[in-house]
Amino acid sequence: MDTDDRTRRHNAAMEKQKTRVDAGIEAADTERGVLVLLTGNGKGKSSSAFGMVMRALGYGHRVGVIQFIKGVQLSGEELYLQQHCPHVDFHQMGTGFTWDTQDRSGDIAAAQATWALAEPMLADPAYDLVVLDELTYMLGYNYLDTTQVLEAIANRPPEQSVVVTGRGGGRELRELADTVSEVKDVRHAFASGIKARRGVDY
Repeated sequence: MDTDDRTRRHNAAMEKQKTRVDAGIEAADTERGVLVLLTGNGKGKSSSAFGMVMRALGYGHRVGVIQFIKGVQLSGEELYLQQHCPHVDFHQMGTGFTWDTQDRSGDIAAAQATWALAEPMLADPAYDLVVLDELTYMLGYNYLDTTQVLEAIANRPPEQSVVVTGRGGGRELRELADTVSEVKDVRHAFASGIKARRGVDY
């Protein structure tokens, strides 16, 4: 096959693809906020959520971030938001990972106190984007009432988007979500004895 034939086939394939993409864009005529679930065993769920935070901030949107589980050690995300984005409402549960605390009653109390900060955000139309980082664990461990959480998300203002991260989360959350992305764990440096790296892992 000569160069001209390759070019013609490539152009024909791209034209066909453009027609499909344009048709999909034309058919998507619903305007509202979305619920995005970032789940799976792989690395990058929270990182993806914070990428969406930066995207929203680029458009001048109001953003709220609630981090469940994390908080004993300051993360790079928290440091950046504190120093450069004080207008972002950011809160960490502050107890650290549940396997570190080994205090179920204390973890439940902390989760409920943190949810008490998240719930008003989900009812406030001033927020364009709300990130509920690691929320799925709170549901999986039964630290929070799943029905209450899902109702708050489902009944949020129409223009508000929500991002939920964490492994699992249950069938009901998946069914409620508009977009579900699963991060697959193919290989992780930690399994090879490589220490978590500042600026990459936290």
